[in-house]
Amino acid sequence: MEFAELIKTPRVDGVVLHRPFMPTVEGTLCLTGHHLILSSRQDNTEELWLLHSNIDSIEKRFLGSLGTIIVKCKDLRMIQLDIPGMEECLNIGSSIEALSTLDSVSLMYPYFYRPMFEVIEDGWNSFLPEDAFKDLEAMTDEWRLSEVNRDFRVCTTYPPLVAVPRDVDDDTLRKAAGFRHGGRFPVLSYYHKKNGMVMMRSGQPLTGTNGRRCKEDERLINATLRPGKRGYVIDTRTISVAQQAKARGGGFETEANYPQWRRIHKAIERSNVLQDSLVKLVEACNDQSHSMDRWLSKLEASNWQTHVKEILTTACLAAQCIDREGASVLVHGTEGTDSTLQVTSLAQIILDPACRTIQGFQGLVEREWLQAGHPFAQRCSMSAYSNSKPRHEAPGFLLFLDCVWQVLRQFPCSFQFTEQLLVLLFEHAYASQFGTFLGNSAAERVRLSLPEKTVSLWSWVNRPQEIDHLSNPLYEPNSLVIWPSVAPQSLLLWEGVFLRWNRSPRCQEEAHEEMVHIIEYNKELQNKVNSLRRQLAQLETQEPPLQTP
Repeated sequence: MEFAELIKTPRVDGVVLHRPFMPTVEGTLCLTGHHLILSSRQDNTEELWLLHSNIDSIEKRFLGSLGTIIVKCKDLRMIQLDIPGMEECLNIGSSIEALSTLDSVSLMYPYFYRPMFEVIEDGWNSFLPEDAFKDLEAMTDEWRLSEVNRDFRVCTTYPPLVAVPRDVDDDTLRKAAGFRHGGRFPVLSYYHKKNGMVMMRSGQPLTGTNGRRCKEDERLINATLRPGKRGYVIDTRTISVAQQAKARGGGFETEANYPQWRRIHKAIERSNVLQDSLVKLVEACNDQSHSMDRWLSKLEASNWQTHVKEILTTACLAAQCIDREGASVLVHGTEGTDSTLQVTSLAQIILDPACRTIQGFQGLVEREWLQAGHPFAQRCSMSAYSNSKPRHEAPGFLLFLDCVWQVLRQFPCSFQFTEQLLVLLFEHAYASQFGTFLGNSAAERVRLSLPEKTVSLWSWVNRPQEIDHLSNPLYEPNSLVIWPSVAPQSLLLWEGVFLRWNRSPRCQEEAHEEMVHIIEYNKELQNKVNSLRRQLAQLETQEPPLQTP
């Protein structure tokens, strides 16, 4: 298929662009295979380059011969285009709708994008499982890297290499995989250096109504326990949902078959509920009524903050079991690709200071989301404005980023990065020139030849100038476990995402510039203090002059 077939009117002059808190721009609108572009000959005006894949929906309005298109984006912004001529407006609208809903992955922009920056480090090779395992080997010899899934036949959503107990062979893993949803047998997620406890993740066990058991699965998870120790299974479903899953062939670990494990159920909502919550939240944030009662009512009705609280609470529970109770943990829900990953990754933010660095956080997203099989292509195909009925869409990754922001806000000096990194990841998960978030699993990314044909987002992020831009000037390395408050009063609306396009960014920019200036000035004063102390110490060590009689 040629893109030209979908573009009925490639260019229109005299189009007026309206954007919140920015001056109105009149110029020429152009449609390409991947971008909506508006350029103007006016001085000091910024061109608009909008990826078609970032467009969630459009709304067309007409007044006489003037047409208006409201473009609603996946990054939650809305822009207005006033287009002279009804036919031109209709053509532009239908072209945008066709180009923003392409089904073929190979036609997406990452396959056509050529970087204008020097690729210093190939991001596709930045966070390989074998490199992460070297760090684990330095701490313990109780685990090994298994190639049981090297051809993706044991589990289609796992990477080719997974960390498993050294004493468990690959045949045991294959049999355990047959007992877990989607073949997702328990694998290592995190090793706690302080006490040697571990966190694992998996899919639900397929016990069914007959109470089926699997000795190999029992052996696998028991191999992670120290002598005389018990473990915790954190099930991200309510007990009633877990019971209902048995009727569909799923289930949970029974005490009779897993006597060394205590099961805890925590309620994290499923995908369709979360998508509906996001839609309601964004609707509340865009409400122009200026009524306080209406705003608070809509915010509460969205239940978004409740979901943030549930996820953070469950992650804190997992971290508490590992750090304070000295117990290993297995986390799973149903599939093990959504709420499970929210909990395991957030628990590592709490427990591991390395995950609070720029490189460490990238590694966490790569390891616990991309390689762990979160279906980004399905979950992020629509955002909050789509008119289509949700199928597999859900803001699970956005909720995770929101939870990280809550912790970052409570511990502003313990993170090497600012919220800008979180916002950047949100944007690129939904629409990007990079291939990092394409596909639903490692197997799909191999099949789509993404490492060979596209550029990695990490190649962009890890350039020195981008690292400087994302760095937190308040950062002071903190080797301690951090325990965020999950009290409702402590959890705020993430304005940097949800109110980003509803207010001028200038105040925040000025505040950040002032903070950087104060920090730099403080460093200068500290250097002067240190210099004066050295001079004083030198004077004190010199012999006093002889007293003349």
